[in-house]
Amino acid sequence: MAARKNPLNLNPLQLKTLTLFQALAEFEDICRPIGDGAVEVLELPFTAHGNHFHLGPWLVYAQDATGLRNPAPWAVLERKGLIRGNFPMSVVLTREGLDYETGMRRQILQGSDH
Repeated sequence: MAARKNPLNLNPLQLKTLTLFQALAEFEDICRPIGDGAVEVLELPFTAHGNHFHLGPWLVYAQDATGLRNPAPWAVLERKGLIRGNFPMSVVLTREGLDYETGMRRQILQGSDH
């Protein structure tokens, strides 16, 4: 039997926010492991170029990143055990949060040409 997509019934804003947290957790210079497979992301990006920002090799449109500065998706993700938040400063992704398949990665992490 195939794994159910979005088993926690996260809405699009929550899925996008978790996807960005997962991408941020890949950058060792802004993260640290904290045990039990969890990772703390110590820096969150800002939309420095107006309608987008750069995240490593990717370009992320500001409209896909509104959850980074919105306490509502943080609260839901925390309640569902995917993160432990220190809104808006840092976030801890639990092992469950790191492993959760959002299905949005290719949609919001765009290849960057500049």
